[in-house]
Amino acid sequence: MDSMLPGLQTMYPTESEIPEAYRFGPEVAQTEYLVNGQLRYWPGPYQRVVSPIFVRTADGSTPKVLGSYPLLTEREALESLVAAVTAYDDGRGTWPTMSVEERIQRVEQFTQLMVEQRSTVVKTLMWEIGKSAADSEKEFDRTVQYIRDTIDALKELDRASSRFTIEEGIIGQIRRAPLGVVLCMGPYNYPLNETFTTLIPALIMGNTVVFKPPRLGVLLHRPLLEAFRTAFPAGVVNTVYGEGARVIGPIMSSGEVHALAFIGSSAVANHIRRLHPKLNRLRCVLGLEAKNPAIVLRSANLETAVRECVLGSLSYNGQRCTALKIFFVHSQVVEQFTRMLSEAVARLHFGMPWEKGVFLTPLPDVSRVQYLQGLVEDATLLGAVIANEHGGTTAGTLFYPAILSNVTPEMRVHKEEQFGPVLPVVSYDVIETPLRYIVESDFGQQVSIFGENADEVAHLIDPLVNQVCRVNLNAQCQRGPDTFPFTGRKDSAESTLSVSDALRAFSIRSVVSTKATPPNKELLKTIVREHKSSFLATDYIL
Repeated sequence: MDSMLPGLQTMYPTESEIPEAYRFGPEVAQTEYLVNGQLRYWPGPYQRVVSPIFVRTADGSTPKVLGSYPLLTEREALESLVAAVTAYDDGRGTWPTMSVEERIQRVEQFTQLMVEQRSTVVKTLMWEIGKSAADSEKEFDRTVQYIRDTIDALKELDRASSRFTIEEGIIGQIRRAPLGVVLCMGPYNYPLNETFTTLIPALIMGNTVVFKPPRLGVLLHRPLLEAFRTAFPAGVVNTVYGEGARVIGPIMSSGEVHALAFIGSSAVANHIRRLHPKLNRLRCVLGLEAKNPAIVLRSANLETAVRECVLGSLSYNGQRCTALKIFFVHSQVVEQFTRMLSEAVARLHFGMPWEKGVFLTPLPDVSRVQYLQGLVEDATLLGAVIANEHGGTTAGTLFYPAILSNVTPEMRVHKEEQFGPVLPVVSYDVIETPLRYIVESDFGQQVSIFGENADEVAHLIDPLVNQVCRVNLNAQCQRGPDTFPFTGRKDSAESTLSVSDALRAFSIRSVVSTKATPPNKELLKTIVREHKSSFLATDYIL
């Protein structure tokens, strides 16, 4: 039985109450998948897609049905892999041997075609995962900007490589070459942006790709299939749909994947990579869990701390790896901080994704609500207190944020990454308490420090940069800007993503060299002057 905040159930609209501009329909029956440059028809079983947004009827509230997508089998998964392997052709394929400038032109063409599908992708994104209209638009636009920034970063990288180096009588040119076939798997919380932060760098560096959308957030990619088919040579981009165990297992077990790009849990990432028979040949680019803490010092400006902690913990309902997920607050200010935090949460707009100014929206599925309820129940049984009015109240996929005070180490929420709107507050007297927590944590992505005493803050910076990969001062944890390195220690990440680091993650440095004799110099001149090689070149891309 749902625990009702007054009026919570009535937040779900009737069909007629949904603004015309945001109505979804008709249902999207996706029957096609992209393989070897063809949109193939799938006649087999499908997975029904339902929205986290319920619609009220005379018989009650039910999830809106959005459509369906193919549940492919091992056979189709391996066909996609074979297409990518063939297109790469041991590094001799059209795409990996194409010049950097030509690959850039293809990615620019794709971007243009992608922009034409903006309204469809944004609306589908909103309905599939319950993200607000404003945040859905932001995700699309940020993704387009990320692609353009990646192009600029590659131009800069290529310019720096477009010259010969002479050392110890050896002439050489050092450039970056692709790795091979990349299996790309993105997350449900940013199914477009996070997926493309690996997919686009992998492609533009000359790799071929097998791409599996996340379980939640599949249909929004459908409008882009034709863009992929049009912009890239056959076999360069291939899609696979279905149950991960059925379609990913055969792909990895083949040993034909050279790089795994995965954003999700460390347990799943470890399982997938262990399927590969030759692990030393597999490069992994992984974005995994985080339990980013906020440390609120006695000297903190509480207005700033509360504002940033609300943004950091509840943007997109806290469903971000970069979200603040636990708050260590000095005992002398914890009561005031918790009260101010509760007041700030009460002022947030809680409703449907299309509502103007909405901040909190439905969670992607009911199972996530049930998991969060379990965390709250466990904590309260062990002595925690729900500090805000109506905290933890639910209706269907709606979960009102729960602020938990008096949180202690034996509670699940103290350690588990909740990935949702549950805010655990831990009171501390000595700074060693949050420091020891961070040291002993399985995760090491980011931390936020709130304080105005320079000596206190500086004393924390030096040890924390050796535990996490980003220390935020009086600000929420976040990924951006995309030019900053985005990574983590321990179980939080493997490799680094930024517009420049990602290009390096999906490539390897290769050298063409020769002794600096007159005949060899003439040979190099001829190859470069007559553009006989795409790799060995001195062209300057503008």
